Parts: sequence; structure tokens; C-alpha cells
Amino acid sequence: MIKYVFVTGGVVSSIGKGIASACLGRLLRNRGYRVTVQKIDPYLNVDAGTMNPHQHGEVFVTDDGAETDLDLGHYERFVDINLNKHCNVTTGKVYGNVIAKERRGDYLGETVQVIPHVTDEIKERIRELPATADADIAIVEIGGTIGDIEGLPFLEAIRQMRADEGQSNCAFLHVTLVPFVGPRQEMKTKPTQHSVRELRSIGIQPDVLLCRTKQPLSEEMRRKVALFCDIDREAIIEGLDTDIVYELPVTFERQGLASIVLKKLGLEDHPVDLTEWEDLVERIRNPRGECRIAMVGKYMELHDAYISIFDALRHGAAHHRVEADVIRIDSERLEEAGAEALLAGVDGILVPGGFGRRGIEGKIQAIRYARESGTPYLGLCLGLQCAVIEYAREVCGLPGANSTEFDEETSHPVITILPEQLQVENMGATMRLGAWPCELAAGSLAERLYGAKRIEERHRHRYEVNPDYHQRLRDAGMVLSGTSPSGRLVELVELPDHPFFIATQAHPEFKSRPTRAHPLFAGFIEAAAAHAGIDA
Repeated sequence: MIKYVFVTGGVVSSIGKGIASACLGRLLRNRGYRVTVQKIDPYLNVDAGTMNPHQHGEVFVTDDGAETDLDLGHYERFVDINLNKHCNVTTGKVYGNVIAKERRGDYLGETVQVIPHVTDEIKERIRELPATADADIAIVEIGGTIGDIEGLPFLEAIRQMRADEGQSNCAFLHVTLVPFVGPRQEMKTKPTQHSVRELRSIGIQPDVLLCRTKQPLSEEMRRKVALFCDIDREAIIEGLDTDIVYELPVTFERQGLASIVLKKLGLEDHPVDLTEWEDLVERIRNPRGECRIAMVGKYMELHDAYISIFDALRHGAAHHRVEADVIRIDSERLEEAGAEALLAGVDGILVPGGFGRRGIEGKIQAIRYARESGTPYLGLCLGLQCAVIEYAREVCGLPGANSTEFDEETSHPVITILPEQLQVENMGATMRLGAWPCELAAGSLAERLYGAKRIEERHRHRYEVNPDYHQRLRDAGMVLSGTSPSGRLVELVELPDHPFFIATQAHPEFKSRPTRAHPLFAGFIEAAAAHAGIDA
């Protein structure tokens, strides 16, 4: 039978359930088990596609085009699997389906209620997941915090699943907080005790407790937590804060996290080799030198808005055993201060994706600086569009060139919305989404970096390089080094006479892995390291 591990969290939000789930998935996969991971978000939105980055952070995109919670990025990166649309469930999806069934008459006139109809729908969503991923073990993270009213139907559903599936087929992992409080900065277990009590009050007894803490747990504290939470002392895992998140799989393995879960599920434990991860951590801790990367965007005060990019830069840096010091520069501030003032001395410039006209001219200034100064440049999604706008204005001799997203009356719409997008009314799930094929030009930088002639990358955008300007750009020296098989859509551009200047319409950061850096990020960091004078 399929085995399930349910991950819940208490005391505060953003406590690390996603990373804990991802680490457990990594440890189980290293033992030879086929693993999939699901995130349940109790908000009423159907998906994360229309949510503000200031509230929700990054929107992660899967190969099949689902716009999901950013935790799916953690799952993919740590476990090294590709997830799908079934791996993110929201209240909006659940209730939407229940209401659709009621309208069709599927309930045969019954009064539709949270129990059993909504909880049955939730369980159906959970059970369909392993079949879509051919998995032995499904790790299911419940978003939010124990006690949140919107999460109660999901907690009731997983409580029922232990009875439905059998005690040995379900395990519960609860992530909680042991804070420092008071004038003496004492560690307190009471929040953990109350969190577990709240969980037990709805019928769920955790099998494993993962305690987030800044200092090691004493033996006395472990005994107290074990006594008051009715849990084996050995099943209390210390989630000590670390400056390198990729160290956590090794840390949790030393404490026996996966072995405890496998024992609860009645599965055989196997020897595990984490040499690859230990080497990764060693490379991060002992770099050969440092390169300074300026990231010019519009949500720079929000780490979570670009979390996959920051991680992909770390992967590229670890690959070359260098440290990437990422300097966050708000593109609006750059508009005011000028590129020279904020970018002088950096070794690489990255312009990420985004929507809306705010800060666009600052991004274009940054790209012009990179092109003229010979500073390595990597553009992602909007970073490609701004590179095309800058090149059209300054090199092609098309003053006023712009995107119709920012100026509908521009005389040179080098970036425009394609006809198939013009009739779109709804905002959610209507962009060019998911994995799209791309053919690379022979002899191009893109072909060298990828080591392939045909690739697939994930997308999330509406606007494209205007086909009417493809030849104009080529004639001026820009290489359209990646296009759709038909040649209609531009996927990558580069400048051949520049040390490193490449931009992609896609979001390659979504496919980067800690132990297998994405080619574009690895190449970018290599060029930045060379610019910094670090020997290859």
C-alpha cells in the first residue's frame, strides 16, 4: 500500500515545514524509495498565480504549467524530482470541485456538508497524488498553523486517513518552535506543549516532533517535551538554525529522522550515502573567492519573491566553489541614482522577471551598463524583454522602442502581446505556462552552456519579442540563439562580442538543483568569477 507522511506546524507560520518535508523526502529517496510531495494551502485562491509577491512570495511553476506555492520549489530542489499540478491543493480547488459536483447532482440530493463531502474531496486529492507520480511514499504538508480556522477541514481529513488507510500506513510529523524569551533568554518548551495539545484535541497524535531552535535542546528539555507531549524521546528531532540550509539533510540523518518515520510506516530501513550533500556543504563553506552579483529587480526587499533565483545562484556558486555575494538593488532606486553609482565594481548583473511598468527604466539602465562595460549579464523573462528594448533603442536606432505592456502607443513595439492572448479575460492560469521546447542555434553560447541542441524550460509570461523585429535585431548583431521549433517565439538572446551576455524568456531557476546547477547559472557565475579575477 501507499504510505503517507503528514507534516503540520504550530506556534508560528513560516516555521520551516516546507524545508522539513523536502529534507525528509531527500532522505527517503536516498534509501531507494520513490517519493512525491504535496502542499495543501488552506486559502480560497484556486492557485498562487494571482497572488501578490508581497503577501505570498514567489509563484513556482511546474512542467505541466501549474502556478503553485513556493514550497514546491523546495521539494523539487531537495528531492530532485519534477512535480505536477496534483502536488498543490488549495481550498479554492477543493470547494470549487465540491460545488461543481453539487450542481451536477452528483450528491443525489444530499445536504452538502464539510464532513463528509469536503473532507472526502480532500482525501481524494491526496490519494490521487501517488498514482500521478508512481510513488511509494507521499509526503503531504498542511499549510498554515494548528488552530487556524481555515485549516480545520484538512486536519480532519488527514485524521480520517489514518483510520481509513491503517495505523501503519500514516505517520504524522509536527514542526514546532522552542523560543528564547525573557531577560535571561531562556528556552521555553511551553509553546511546543500547547501546539501539540491543540493538535491532539482534534484527534491527531504526532509520531515525530521537529523542534525549531537557535540553541541545542538539553536532555532535560527533551524529557519534558516527551512527557508532556506523549512522544518518544528519540522521536524529538532538533531543528537547529543553520546558515546553510543544504546542511539540514545531513543534520536530520544524524538524528535518525528518516529511520524513525520508516519504522512507524513499517518499512525497511537502508544504508544511506549523503557524500554528495556533504561535499556541497563543504564547497559552500570553503569557497576559493567571492564575486559580487547585482540583482536589479522591483521586489528586492522580499527574499521570498525571488527565492528560486537566489537558490540557483548558490547552486552555480557551489558548482565553481566560489561565493556569490548578491547585492539587491531596487530598480526604481537605480532610475534615480544612475547605473554607474550603484553598479560600479560588481562582477555580474542579473535582471529577473516581473510585471508592470514600475522600475522598468532602471532595469534598462542596468542592462545598458552591463552591455557597455563588459560586465557579465543574465536576464530572466522580463530581463530578456528589457535587454531587447535596450538593444533596439541604443544599437538598432529605434528611439522609443518599448513593450506594449508599458507603452501601448510605442512607435516600435519590439515586445508585444501575441494575438492568442488578446482575448484573455481571466488573470489566473492564462499566461504561457509550463515547459516549452526550444531549439538552440549552432555555435551559440546557449548551445555551449546547455551542451544540447534542443531543450525545454518553464515559462510564465504573456508578452513576447515581436516577430516583426526579429530580423532587425539580427541585422544589428543580436543573436536570437534560442527559438521555438517554429521560429516564431524567441526564447534566448545573446551578444557574441561580449564576455557573457545572455537572456532567456523562460525561468531556468525553477529547474536548478543544489548538486546540479542549471547551465545558465553555472555559466553566469563562472563568467562573474573570471571578472572578479578568480582563477578557474
